[in-house]
Amino acid sequence: MIKVVPMQEEHIDGVLAVEEATFSIPWTRQDFEREVKENAMAIYFVALDGEKVVAYAGMWHVITEGHITNVAVLQEYRRQGIGDLLMESLERVALEREMIGITLEVRIHNEPAQRLYHKYGFRPEGIRKNYYSDTHEDAVIMWKYYPFYEDYEEHCNKR
Repeated sequence: MIKVVPMQEEHIDGVLAVEEATFSIPWTRQDFEREVKENAMAIYFVALDGEKVVAYAGMWHVITEGHITNVAVLQEYRRQGIGDLLMESLERVALEREMIGITLEVRIHNEPAQRLYHKYGFRPEGIRKNYYSDTHEDAVIMWKYYPFYEDYEEHCNKR
């Protein structure tokens, strides 16, 4: 049974294993330690199969919006709804904190990830040319806006 919990320092070894198995330029232990210990903007969840970290996702809460930093699932656990559980956890926090939206970048050729994000209402809004330093692949900038956004925009226009 998979359960999703907030990431703690004790999960870093498992998160690193997922990170290194998933990304060609993985984040380091120090990166994740900073996220957990020092970054007040960081919101991270891990998916556990028993005690084993099999996936994780993170987001920064920057002023009024969320910026998804990473979503990763071990190959043998993909297509089991774990990405959905993680996205739902991030969205729940975004709504609780009344963020106006969430953004992310995704490799232009990463169709499985784009399908997941589309499923959750993210839409492409731009391209970052040569975004990924390992392959110089472009990134698609995707956004999902929440109902708070309209109210926020209206409020700003009254000023």
